[in-house]
Amino acid sequence: MCGLVCLVAGRGEAANPSIVERMLAPIFHRGPNDEGLAFDREFGAGFRRLSILDLTPAGHQPMRSQDGRYTLVFNGEIYNFRELRRELMALGHRFESTGDAEVLLKSFAQWGSQCVERLNGMWAFLVFDHVTRTLFGSRDRFGIKPLYRYRHGQSHLFASEIKSILASGLHSGRVDMATCAGHLLEHRLDESPDTFFEGIEQLPPAHNFELSRDGSYRQWCYWTLDHETRDSGADAPERFADLFEDVIGLQMRSDVPVGVSLSGGLDSTSIICAAARLRERDNAHGPLAAFSFMTPEFDESRYIEATLAQTGATMHRLQTTPQGLWNDLRRMLWFQDEPVHTITAAVGYQLMELAASHDVKVLLNGQGADETLAGYPSYFRDLWHTLLGRGDFASAVDQVKRFAAAQGVPAMPLLTTSLRRLIKSYLWRIGAYRTRAHQRARAKALDNRWYRPDLKAALAVGSMTPAIGLKPALADATARQPLPLFLRIEDRNSMAHSIEARVPFLDHRLVEFAFAQPEQQLMDAALNKWILRRAMGGRIPEVVRSRPDKMGFPTPISTWARGPLFQQLREAIGSAGTLARSVIDVDVVLDDLERHRRGEVDHGPGLFDVAQFCVWTDGLNSRAVPASRELERPIECA
Repeated sequence: MCGLVCLVAGRGEAANPSIVERMLAPIFHRGPNDEGLAFDREFGAGFRRLSILDLTPAGHQPMRSQDGRYTLVFNGEIYNFRELRRELMALGHRFESTGDAEVLLKSFAQWGSQCVERLNGMWAFLVFDHVTRTLFGSRDRFGIKPLYRYRHGQSHLFASEIKSILASGLHSGRVDMATCAGHLLEHRLDESPDTFFEGIEQLPPAHNFELSRDGSYRQWCYWTLDHETRDSGADAPERFADLFEDVIGLQMRSDVPVGVSLSGGLDSTSIICAAARLRERDNAHGPLAAFSFMTPEFDESRYIEATLAQTGATMHRLQTTPQGLWNDLRRMLWFQDEPVHTITAAVGYQLMELAASHDVKVLLNGQGADETLAGYPSYFRDLWHTLLGRGDFASAVDQVKRFAAAQGVPAMPLLTTSLRRLIKSYLWRIGAYRTRAHQRARAKALDNRWYRPDLKAALAVGSMTPAIGLKPALADATARQPLPLFLRIEDRNSMAHSIEARVPFLDHRLVEFAFAQPEQQLMDAALNKWILRRAMGGRIPEVVRSRPDKMGFPTPISTWARGPLFQQLREAIGSAGTLARSVIDVDVVLDDLERHRRGEVDHGPGLFDVAQFCVWTDGLNSRAVPASRELERPIECA
């Protein structure tokens, strides 16, 4: 887990070392253990290393192949590197290190761009071919690791974080108003390659690119998620459980301490219990370290206590306050480069800080399970839609009735709403209906009194057809929103504290297995993640396995905006700078903040969006990381 930068100058030009050095400087946090630079005429690359595998100098990057042809910079982990090493050795390759970077470099030398199809892991990497003068790049299947690009004249810049490109001196620093409009008016974040800065884009997940000697650039998708049901075996839960154990075994590979982020939910509990079994099998010394947060409004202690009793893990609990989270907002946004969805992101930031204070360098968490295994409540209606659309009315009615009985609500309104939704999905096939629906959505966004005409004029015309049906909804959540946003937040928060965050539920084999199952393997009646629940039978505490609710790391922003954060929100909005005031009607927002405080309206999430936008734009003029908060660090208790 590291940070990379790269500059490929225009033809006939040389890569300027000072530009590469400026790009590398702001991402020290991504790799405090080592740094390196490499140059060859138009090519220049820089690297910051966080040592996780092979802690010796043999893992230094940029890494050049033994024949001198290729130079690699690589951020991420290849979990199956040991298996690939054996395969490459059988083909005649010899190794000087014990880590995964050299395995990746030799994999590229052996198989070219097709090597990515063999990789199990998370990655963003670049390989420069000194013979053909071409640059190849790749990003992992889900976009767990970041890779940004920017073109300045005939030069191309690449980096792990946006701040590196801004620090190059080749970018104007101008904000992309269309992206700002999409966020503030339609609450969109990370749904496309575009960023909040003009001209800076992300390489999409599951994509490769090649930059040729003549300056031509092409990119292509190397992997897609198949929605078709191809596996209906009755033993699917058992096979899922076996595969999950293998995934945890791969992701526990590390030469530094590994911990687990524990929320008390099904996902993180499954991870920590599997990790504990693995450690017991391997006779590992010392308990697992678990890190958790909860607010008094959302108490999950009984679930966590049951898990600790089964695993013997040591709990480190984050104790913070609304004010403490707010005080970290400016610093967190510097690491994020772009706005976040809620103040919950600051919880993740502080949780990573707590883990770092205990010298944990790798943290496993349950990110991705909700999007790939159907964890959100909205997926129930998507299941019903799928069944109704197939004409399987008996199954649909049975599912609705059992869901209603479990929730204590009447079934008929749910069924009626589902039938109406089915009809609307057919209407979406008609162009005129889609156009009218987009117009209504746009009109609603433009009717927002908080924002000025210039921002509204920048709002791009929407064209996204809603994903209706369970597997289309899961695929949309995985590829478009919200997973890309959550992965960005997870990466920046963890790397801010030089921690590698690993996400076992996004092992591509696990996701492909789940998507190959019939929809009713994923959800049943009022229980989501049905295949995971059955797979974990006897493997995790039953009180967790059978719990129907979901909490995660919730923060009651509407309540806080009326009390402990009211003054902070008021000050942030009231002191908005020139850029923020050019798009926000501050007086109108402050008036609604006061109405919110009195309980006349509920604008909590929207008020946070405006306040953080003011804080974010205020910080754009400074490239230096903001000072740490002056309040005491989070207190922990066992």
